[in-house]
Amino acid sequence: MLVLDEFPLVSLLGPDGRIDAARFPHFAELAAGSTWYRNATGVSGWTPYALPAMLTGRYPARPDAPHYSRYPENLFTALGGRYDMRVQESITRLCPPSRCDQPIGPEQGLGVLVRSTADLLRQLVAPVESRVDPEASYREPTAAEVGLDAAEPPPTDPKFRWDSLDDHQPARFTSFLAGLRPAAQPTLHFLHLLMPHSPWAYLPSGARYEAPDDLPDDGAGWADLGRRRHLAQLGYTDRLIGETLRTLRATGLYDQALLVVTADHGVSFTTGFQGRGLDAIRRSPGEVAWVPTFVKEPGQRAGRVDDRNWEHVDLLPTVADLARIGLPGPVDGRSARQAPRDRADKLFYDRPGEPLTLPGGVPVPPAPPASHPLVGTTVGDQPADGTVRVANLDAFRDVDPAAGQLPALVWGTVPDRIPDGTLLAVAVNGRIGAVVPVVPPDPGGRRFAALLADDALFRPGPNRLDVYQIAPDGTVRRLTPVD
Repeated sequence: MLVLDEFPLVSLLGPDGRIDAARFPHFAELAAGSTWYRNATGVSGWTPYALPAMLTGRYPARPDAPHYSRYPENLFTALGGRYDMRVQESITRLCPPSRCDQPIGPEQGLGVLVRSTADLLRQLVAPVESRVDPEASYREPTAAEVGLDAAEPPPTDPKFRWDSLDDHQPARFTSFLAGLRPAAQPTLHFLHLLMPHSPWAYLPSGARYEAPDDLPDDGAGWADLGRRRHLAQLGYTDRLIGETLRTLRATGLYDQALLVVTADHGVSFTTGFQGRGLDAIRRSPGEVAWVPTFVKEPGQRAGRVDDRNWEHVDLLPTVADLARIGLPGPVDGRSARQAPRDRADKLFYDRPGEPLTLPGGVPVPPAPPASHPLVGTTVGDQPADGTVRVANLDAFRDVDPAAGQLPALVWGTVPDRIPDGTLLAVAVNGRIGAVVPVVPPDPGGRRFAALLADDALFRPGPNRLDVYQIAPDGTVRRLTPVD
């Protein structure tokens, strides 16, 4: 099982409502061999509530910590005892130590993957023989297990693992891939990694870039920049999906595996309603609630689309059915092998125990960020007509693409004489990589920020950065960058 984070379904889609295969070829490859539950929704915009619902099959009822002591009947306890468990959780602690604590070796390599600090969550479950007694999953824990699990005090705060969010993310993904090997014992491989979740720091190639901590998420110009950075990081996530599929095929696991790839929730990039809060849920439910969900059954070769009303409480019952295990307890969801639920609307929880009702149906993707006609063109020498402050100008004096880091986000401030909304063209080595507006003043000044997502703009050594002011009639005037 691979669970991604903060990943709206609509980010994957082209204008025709299908996966944009040109931009995300490996997600398209995944869909071509699995069942795509296109009408799938998470049940909360907050991982401490969303992920337990996925792994227990129960709607959020109380503001509990996402801990095995609070949710003892879950996927991990259902499989424990009969499956080897290779489980890596980021925000939750739903797998008891007696079932899941295993030493993680320092696997190295997989060059591009080592550059990832936040990745995608993916889960793979090997099938179980039908002769296995489902009741075995209800066995009582041994005294040793009880003692080990009881040694960790049960937390009460849903954010109890917040301080470890950035820990070991590259090692988790490389370890996950390294563990995808044939084994005599059925094995659950589970990974929850924070991709394409913010902070956005990756280009589609896997190159990393720096960004200031104080860039706003919402407002004129900022929400659009956030969407562009999100889509760039999603492009990198797509590469990771490709690496995972190649590993499964190379090890001979792909055909026999039950494979689940999904996300816990989405996020809104609608201006004025960015994020996952209640206002964003009500204004842009299609971005917050609907998430990609792919399930490949053992032996499945052809892809298909199922538009049933899937809610993420259906995940555990579906996996239990396909893996032929008993459910660990009562559930609110239903298996995808059963008839679809009758109602079309969706239940979504901003707060546990207080469901919101959202209209059902696959959302229409928003219009993609428009590309200015100057992007990709070259601009000849222009006379300088003022200056612009570029905060990271020094990074262009010695670029080393081979190191896996590029100054791909350019940010700074403009003088007061340049009106709000004025378009600025940002060029590297003579070619324009982005056109962005000057945003209204905020505590950071009269600012602009541009993402240069094309690695080909950069070359080793010194790189020339130019900024041009675009007049209403289309003429450009060069602003000399200063730091």
